[in-house]
Amino acid sequence: MPHHIKLIKGLNIRIKGKVKNIFLPCVKSQWVALKPDDFKGVIPKLLLKPGDLVKAGTPVFCDKLNPEVKFASPVSGKVFAVNRGERRKILEIVIETDGKQEYIQHKISEIETLSRQNVIDEMLDNGLWAYIIQRPFGIIANHNAPPKAIFISGFDTAPLAPDIDFILKGQEENLQAGINILQKLTNGKIYVGINGKSVNPSIFEKIKGIEITRFSGPHPAGNVGIQIHHISPVNKGEIVWVIAPADVVIIGKYFSKGIYDVSRIIALTGSEVINTGYVKTVAGTQISFIGKNNLSKIEKRFISGNVLTGTTIPENGYLGFYHNMITVIPEGNYYEFLGWIMPGFKKFSSTRTFASWLTPKKEYTLDTNYHGAERAFVMTGKYEKVVPMDILPQHLIKAALIEDIELMENLGIYEVVEEDLALCEFVCTSKIEVQAILRKALDFVKKEMS
Repeated sequence: MPHHIKLIKGLNIRIKGKVKNIFLPCVKSQWVALKPDDFKGVIPKLLLKPGDLVKAGTPVFCDKLNPEVKFASPVSGKVFAVNRGERRKILEIVIETDGKQEYIQHKISEIETLSRQNVIDEMLDNGLWAYIIQRPFGIIANHNAPPKAIFISGFDTAPLAPDIDFILKGQEENLQAGINILQKLTNGKIYVGINGKSVNPSIFEKIKGIEITRFSGPHPAGNVGIQIHHISPVNKGEIVWVIAPADVVIIGKYFSKGIYDVSRIIALTGSEVINTGYVKTVAGTQISFIGKNNLSKIEKRFISGNVLTGTTIPENGYLGFYHNMITVIPEGNYYEFLGWIMPGFKKFSSTRTFASWLTPKKEYTLDTNYHGAERAFVMTGKYEKVVPMDILPQHLIKAALIEDIELMENLGIYEVVEEDLALCEFVCTSKIEVQAILRKALDFVKKEMS
C-alpha cells in the first residue's frame, strides 16, 4: 500500500471555468514558435536561419553555454522568422508548418541494450533533454551530475488545472517506455506522487519501476517540489531531477518509435471561455485555435499555464514549452471605490476579510487587478499558512532581497522554485512579487556557487 501524506497548509483558489472532460474541435495553427525564455538560464545560439526547411525533430537552436543541449522543431515546415527584442535578444523562433508533419526517423534500439551514456547522447542531440529539470534552481538538468532520485507529480492542484489521468489515457505503453528510459539515468528511485483523494485509480498504478506516494490536501499538494520536500528533501550539494508526466510520454515515444513527437493534449480553461475542454495540439502552437466565438466580449488576459505561475501572452501568442493549459480571465484595468470597505460577497479571500467566507464552496470570476499597490513588507504569518514545507518563506524572501547566500541556504533556498511559493504572492498583503524575487535569488546563488 503506497504511503499517504496528508497536507493541511495551502489554499485552493476557487475560480470559475473548470475544464470539462470533453475534446474540443481544433483547427491546426499555421504557426508554431520556440521561445528561449521558456528555458531558465539558456542563452540561445541559432543553428538555422529564416527560410531553412525543417522536419519535426530538426535542431533549431542550442544553448550557447552548453552547446550539446539542443532544442528541436515540434513540426515540419520552414523557419519563418526570428523575432528579437531589446539588444537583439531572441524572443521567438517562428516556424511555418507545411501541414504534413514529417518526422526525422531515428534508429530504434531495444531499451534494455542502451547504456546511460547512449540515452543521454540521444536526448541531448534530439531536443529531449530540455524536458528534464534539475532541483535546486529549476533549470535544465546538468547531464554530467547524476541525480539521487527522479520525481514525477502525477496530479496537478493548481487553479483550473487539467486532469493528468485524462491527458495520459491510452498512453500507458509510451509512459512505461519513458519510465524505463529514466531508470537508465539514475541509480536512485523514481518517485511518483498521486492524488490521495481521487476515487479513480491513477494511471501510474499500472506502471512498473516506480515508487508511489499518495498526497492529499489543498494546493500546492500537486507541486513536485512539495512532494520532494516530504519524501527526500534536497540538501546542499544534492541534486534531483523532475519531469512532467506528459513529457515522460514524449521520451517514451522517441525511444520506442524513433520520432520526436511533441503532440500533446492541453486544457482550455478560464471564466472567459464559453466552452471549456481539451484540445489536441503540439507544443508551441499559436493559440488562435481558441476562436473568438468561444470567448466572452470583455477585455481578457490570455495566460499560457495557470493563473499563479503562467505567462501572459497576446491573443495570437504561443503555448509555452512546458505548459499543458491555456487560461483566459478578465483583465483588471479598473479602480474600485471603497473596495476593502464593501461587504465583498462576490470576492474571493483567503481570510475572513469579506463576507464571502460564508459560502466556502462558491466559485468566483477573478481578474488581474492587484487591489492595491506595493507597500511595506511586513511580517504577517500568511506565507507560512499556504506553504506546506518546514521552511520560513517570508524570511527566505527577505534574505533573497538582501542577497545573503548563507542565510538563504539556511532558510531552504535549494528546496524551492517559483511555483512552490506562488501562493505567497497571491495572499501577500504587501503585494510583493515573490516569484520574481525568488528567481533572481536562485540565479544569483547558482552564479556565485558555480
